[in-house]
Amino acid sequence: MLITTQHTDLSIADLLSGDLQLTTPPNIYFELQKATQYPSHSLEDAAFIIEKDPALTLQLLKIVNSAFYGFPAKITDIKRAVAMIGATELQNLVLAAAVIDKFSSLPGAMLSMHDFWARSLRCALIAKELNVYLKSGADEVLFVCGLLHNIGQLVFFRRIPELARTVALLQQEFTDAEELSIEEAMIGFNHYQTGAALTELWQLPDIITESIKLHALPDSNSPFQAVASLVRTANDYSRINTSDAGGIKNNLELSAETIARVMEKSRDQFEIIFKVFYPD
Repeated sequence: MLITTQHTDLSIADLLSGDLQLTTPPNIYFELQKATQYPSHSLEDAAFIIEKDPALTLQLLKIVNSAFYGFPAKITDIKRAVAMIGATELQNLVLAAAVIDKFSSLPGAMLSMHDFWARSLRCALIAKELNVYLKSGADEVLFVCGLLHNIGQLVFFRRIPELARTVALLQQEFTDAEELSIEEAMIGFNHYQTGAALTELWQLPDIITESIKLHALPDSNSPFQAVASLVRTANDYSRINTSDAGGIKNNLELSAETIARVMEKSRDQFEIIFKVFYPD
């Protein structure tokens, strides 16, 4: 494959500057993080932060009251929601909702945001469910790692839309293994490097940034490689039909029967919550 390099002078820093909507971190996530990391802070503190945003409050209550959690009685306030699912789980839902809202549309409709977030949410749910069997120790953050692993693609389409579209059209003609080579030849770096730089700029936890960065580096000895490997496999499964999952090789030492159960459950979960995260 021979692709001529187009933008040798372009850098990731160029993409991550001059766009406040892009570079401003999801502040409500950090407010909630600060309010829940000290024992002296109460459920009321966390609830107060969320309830300042009525739309977010409604969205989170819809998720918590959905069959995704299956609580027997309806939860009517955020304080109760925090008590039922835990502050960390709610914090991750807030981060997911904030990032999806931040990237809910792109100029020129060059990329279907509905399809992008559908694939990303499938990956997140599969990663979380795979970890039920693998017990990697990162279960509380795997959902977010899966959801954000391709966020660098959105940076490309937001900041260099014409070039991103050209790259995407070229990628359709080559195998998955060659996709990153096309990005690196045409842009100078790949979307995983870009996504990791963005989450680092936002000061998200290291495990999120590193799992994105390592997505294209399966041979790395990083302590975060196990999480990256799990998300990598979840991403492969998110692209296929449930019935075809047994045919994909994985290095997670899970049986075809287990993979089938993971795919079935994550599919059911997706049907429940996608319309809450990304309403039509």
